[in-house]
Amino acid sequence: MMHKIVVAVTGASGAVYAKLLLEKLIQAKAQWEQVAVVMTDNARQVWQTELDNDDYLRIGLPFYQQHDFNAPFASGSGQYNTMIIIPCSMGTMGRIANGISNDLITRAADVVLKERRKLICVARDTPYNLIHIRNMETITLAGGIICPATPSFYSKPQTIEQVAATVVDRVLDLAGIKVDTFRWGK
Repeated sequence: MMHKIVVAVTGASGAVYAKLLLEKLIQAKAQWEQVAVVMTDNARQVWQTELDNDDYLRIGLPFYQQHDFNAPFASGSGQYNTMIIIPCSMGTMGRIANGISNDLITRAADVVLKERRKLICVARDTPYNLIHIRNMETITLAGGIICPATPSFYSKPQTIEQVAATVVDRVLDLAGIKVDTFRWGK
């Protein structure tokens, strides 16, 4: 089965994670049928602040507005089988955990969960309070995957992008996309 993937970018710090994920998905084009992207207004501001560019406008993938409920992945009949929220703000996570589908990201996450498909939330905030932890638990119990943006260092990354790639490669593994990356024990 070819992957149909929704990538959602929220306003949490960590635009580099979204940038690398989108770039790596484009490189792995043979492994997916469709990739669609939705970004919040805050995500666009954070991207500009952290990366000093608006390269997301030139990524070459279909973009949907935050309140476009006509997007194909706003319904289970669109058959998107994976959703990656990277980075996933705690506000977005809280709305998903409580079934509040007030924008395209939370609606798409609700659809993915109700259809028993794969939802991967890349939590970037730290530390967590009890509300965050309970929201993560709720999403996990509903079938979602919480993947904190916690890099690994055994591959000896030398740049910020290499550090961030340790998280992105793990997310791609979770999504079923094969990537050439450091593997423990090799």
